[in-house]
Amino acid sequence: MSNGIQFDPEAIRALAQILKDTDLTEIELVEKDSRIRVARTLPPAPAPAMQMAWPAGLPQAAPAPAAPAAVPAPAAAPAEESIDLAKHPGLVASPMVGVAYLSPEPGQPPFVALGSRVTQGQTLLLVEAMKTFNQIKAPRSGTVTRILIETGTPVEYGEPLMIVE
Repeated sequence: MSNGIQFDPEAIRALAQILKDTDLTEIELVEKDSRIRVARTLPPAPAPAMQMAWPAGLPQAAPAPAAPAAVPAPAAAPAEESIDLAKHPGLVASPMVGVAYLSPEPGQPPFVALGSRVTQGQTLLLVEAMKTFNQIKAPRSGTVTRILIETGTPVEYGEPLMIVE
């Protein structure tokens, strides 16, 4: 290279493998005057199946009888609606990359449903990241007017999850 920065192709391959193994989309290393950034784009996630499998190691409840979904699958939103959601004062966005779960464990009722009254700090859902289940809490008191994801949905940082008005 003309700028004198040397890099180790094996190190870059190892970083790429870490991305693949952990489902991360980007990793960056900075050392003195050198910087290596490895990023990848993921293919669009397929529509979630009706019966999602929970990660191994979680206590499994007895399967509940099949019932119609309380929340219809979110329809494809037009671009204007996406912009409005991002600016909505009641937006609950994902604070991390992971997998969202609406109930505490399989077969249990969801933390909240459409129309539920919630108080600030109340748990709305879980986002599993790196085998840790993180509680996503209501940023304000109000009513859940939109649930934008389904259990088992992969989510990205900043992705809209719910609207609390």
